[in-house]
Amino acid sequence: MGAGTTRQKAIAKSLTLLLPAVPYSDSEPIRAAALAPHMKTLPPSVAVWLATVAHVRHVHTDYDALRDEGYDKDSARFFVMDAINSKLTEWRATRLVTADDEESAKM
Repeated sequence: MGAGTTRQKAIAKSLTLLLPAVPYSDSEPIRAAALAPHMKTLPPSVAVWLATVAHVRHVHTDYDALRDEGYDKDSARFFVMDAINSKLTEWRATRLVTADDEESAKM
């Protein structure tokens, strides 16, 4: 069993644990992003979390429209935090985005 296969299984397990009710149409882009080369040094649970938040932010919120209107990244993230958490709750996520998460993303 190669490292890639082990990584793929770990990502799949982390995705299932984090988002038990995520639709397939959303889980596959999240899985692909978590498996991206730039994520391979991260623990699977962290890669899945970061991929999930980015996916929800860009696909299920007005984040990109806010950025297009001239809002800076931090302000746009602030304004979509509730929408992200609403989607995560719909998917029965075991974790939600907090202001602390957004602060640590700046570092």
